[in-house]
Amino acid sequence: MFDPKTNKFPYPEDTAKHYLPVKKDNGNIYDENYPYIDNSFWFRFKRGFIKFCIILIMFPLTRIRMGIRYKGKKNLRKYKKLYKNGAVSVANHIHMWDFPCVMRALMPRRPNIIVWDKNCSGENAFFVRMIGGIPIPTQNMRGFAKMARQTLDFVEKGGWLHVCGEGSMWEYYAPIRPFKEGAAYFAVKADKPLVPMAFSYRECGWIRKKIFHQIAKLTLNIGEPLFANKELPKDQMIKDLTIRAHEAVCALAGWKKGENLYPPLYDEKSSKRIDYYTNEYGKGYKGSW
Repeated sequence: MFDPKTNKFPYPEDTAKHYLPVKKDNGNIYDENYPYIDNSFWFRFKRGFIKFCIILIMFPLTRIRMGIRYKGKKNLRKYKKLYKNGAVSVANHIHMWDFPCVMRALMPRRPNIIVWDKNCSGENAFFVRMIGGIPIPTQNMRGFAKMARQTLDFVEKGGWLHVCGEGSMWEYYAPIRPFKEGAAYFAVKADKPLVPMAFSYRECGWIRKKIFHQIAKLTLNIGEPLFANKELPKDQMIKDLTIRAHEAVCALAGWKKGENLYPPLYDEKSSKRIDYYTNEYGKGYKGSW
């Protein structure tokens, strides 16, 4: 497994926090009146046009710019009939363009993705919404409840929902950070499979490294579906599925059992960044799974 071990980016102390600034605010209010899943004709028309542009322009660019490769696409074909009825996928979040890579793997499906609400209000708001971004209301409980209901309904009716389990994007960070329970929540509530995916890294050649200053090339590894343990109480089902999803993503990313640095479940008080390449958590450190 290739680990870039870059210190180029200001990773926050909290493993779920964001560090890229959002410079604009279009004034969106994420309350019970916001269309989290917008089925209007005009929205669907715009999204269809943008999807055409993504296929024509962005998908080739992901291969050129990021050197994206796919491993395990046979698992999508193997469970094609199962996934027709809806699914939830979960992955580590390591690049601004990693969701278009997921979109390309899932073609011709049109997945939606749960996103930080500021990403649907900032300078990239239009594009984020057009690729299926569903903002998570952080300041309005009624808005959060509506978002959850509409998203659950989308999955129950056969939609594909993608969730970044770690809660934020850390560019080229190799260890799999603790997961929040959102992906498992929707999979359990909708009674749908949870599909683990993991981005891993490949070392760049001389041209990419020296001329384009690229840190690493990407591989998207796609695993087999996970299912809730229905013998457990509902709250335990979600926790158990989150733990198993984290373990599966670790394995897909190339971490051997016991090597990933972080525990599977996010805790607001204790889930802190580990600078494993600059301090005592260096070579030979044994993690917690």
